[in-house]
Amino acid sequence: MITQIKGLHHVTSMAASASTNNKFFTDTLGLRRVKKTVNFDAPDVYHLYYGDEVGTPGSVMTYFPFPHIAQGRPGTGEVGTTVFSVPQGSLGYWTDRLTKAGADGLKADEAFGEKRLHFAGPDGDGFALVEVKDDNRAQWTGNGVSADEAIRGFHSASLRLRDEGATGELLTFMGYEQVDTRDGVTRFGIPGGNGADFIDVETMPNINSARLGAGSVHHIAFAVENRAKQLEVRKALMDTGYQVTPVIDRDYFWAIYFRTPGGVLFEIATNEPGFDRDEDTAHLGEALKLPTQHEHLRKALEQNLEPIA
Repeated sequence: MITQIKGLHHVTSMAASASTNNKFFTDTLGLRRVKKTVNFDAPDVYHLYYGDEVGTPGSVMTYFPFPHIAQGRPGTGEVGTTVFSVPQGSLGYWTDRLTKAGADGLKADEAFGEKRLHFAGPDGDGFALVEVKDDNRAQWTGNGVSADEAIRGFHSASLRLRDEGATGELLTFMGYEQVDTRDGVTRFGIPGGNGADFIDVETMPNINSARLGAGSVHHIAFAVENRAKQLEVRKALMDTGYQVTPVIDRDYFWAIYFRTPGGVLFEIATNEPGFDRDEDTAHLGEALKLPTQHEHLRKALEQNLEPIA
C-alpha cells in the first residue's frame, strides 16, 4: 500500500474566459492568484492558479481558459464537485456573498454530518463550501474576505463513476480509508493528511459519460512531499499495472499522471519547489511567468492573451 500521499494537491479545470475566471476566484471567492503562466502544451492558453497566500498544496484551484471552448457535459468518469473548507458558522455570510455576486445553483444541504453550500462557477463548474471545525490552515484575506469566513483550502472532491469497485480499490491502495457510506456516496479519507483529506465516490450506473469542456475538471492531483516520495509512488503504481507517465517538470512541482479505472485522470504532484521559486511571495501571480521553452514567445503571448487584472 502507498503511504506517501498526504491529501489533495490541486484541481485543474477548463474555462472559457480568463478574465471572468480570474474575477470569480479572486473577487467572489476571495482567493489569491498565485501564478499567471501558460499551458505547457498550448502556450497560447493561460494556466491560472488560485489558492492561499503562497499556494499551499491542498489549497490550489487551477484553470486552463480556452477561448471559444465548448461547454462541458456533466456525467460519469469525472470529478463532480470540488469542495472548499470554511469556518463553522460562515455559510450565511457565503450565501449572501454568492447571491450578491449572481452565482447560480445555490443550495444548502448536509452530508456526512457537515453543512454544505453548493454553487456553480462561471462555466457551470460544480463547487461547494463545507463548514469545518478547527481547520487551522492559513487563510488568504487580501481580497476582502475576513479571517472568520475565508476559505482554508480544499476539503474534498467527488468522483462520479458508473462503478465504484475498481476506483475504491485504487484509493485504498493509495492510502485512503473508507470512512462512511450514505445515500449512494462512499467517503474515503487519508489519515494524517494536509487538510484536503477526503474523496467522495458517487456511483451513477445509469448516467452517460462526461464530455470535457468549459466547466469540467481536467484532472485532480494528489500531494507527496518530494521527488523521492513521488518516485516511490510511481513504482508502486506501475508494479500494480497502471500506465504512469514519466516525471514531468511543471516548474512549481513535478508531476506524474495516470488514468483511473473509472476514467478520471489522476496526478501525483510534489510539494516542492513551490510558487515562490520565480516570484517574491509579496508579488505572486502578478507577472506573466513562462516556461523556459516558451520564453521566446513572450512578445506575441503578451499581445494576444486576454488581459486580466
